[in-house]
Amino acid sequence: MREIVLDTETTGFDPFSGDRLVEIGAIELVNHMPSGNTYHQYIHPDRHMPDGAFGVHGIGPDLLQPPRPPKDGEVILADKPFFKAVGQAFLDFIGTDSKLIIHNASFDMKFLNAELSWIGLPEIPYDRAVDTLAMARKKFPGSPATLDALCRRFGIDNSSRTLHGALLDSEILAEVYLELIGGRQPDLVLAPSKSQKKDASSQIDENWRPTRRPAPLPPRITDEEAAAHASFVEGLGDGAIWNKFN
Repeated sequence: MREIVLDTETTGFDPFSGDRLVEIGAIELVNHMPSGNTYHQYIHPDRHMPDGAFGVHGIGPDLLQPPRPPKDGEVILADKPFFKAVGQAFLDFIGTDSKLIIHNASFDMKFLNAELSWIGLPEIPYDRAVDTLAMARKKFPGSPATLDALCRRFGIDNSSRTLHGALLDSEILAEVYLELIGGRQPDLVLAPSKSQKKDASSQIDENWRPTRRPAPLPPRITDEEAAAHASFVEGLGDGAIWNKFN
């Protein structure tokens, strides 16, 4: 199964009010694992970069000036290609049927499809997008669902994310996505491989179901620990919840 984790950076919020793409980053997953195949492209938006957008991603404060060495980690776009020069290569990378894993998918899809339509290339069907923002809000209702908040929740290191960057954010989002669907390789040891199913010598019983142990495991607590616990529960009184389960 092939999936593409994708992120974009833009000059603003609305392509139909003059904003444009300035960066696309994407990572290929195969069977929920990064394959090492990536796509990354800076794009000249043919317009100035608003200060607010530059403060978010640090890309291209002087787009139309001659290129100069970047300062403080900024990226200059004056020598980068327009979208019409890279649009087909982007479509070739994502293919025609791979799911696109995107955080706040409606935003990125709106920009991608606007740019594609302006140069006469086919738009991407919205049903190809898997929105991790919606997934997080459903799984953790009422909790913050930003990429940074999800990194904190799952213990994912995002210390290098001082500015937004499409490829870096895609790498982080890939880890977040795998956690949202149940962790890395969620079916690694649960489903026998095709070769195992065909190989009778592997002795896999596909009808096996878990049952109660014939003999309980021996306790791992000492007599002193058991006595201390009993004394603690007794001190809680007859209404202690523990008594209902003991």
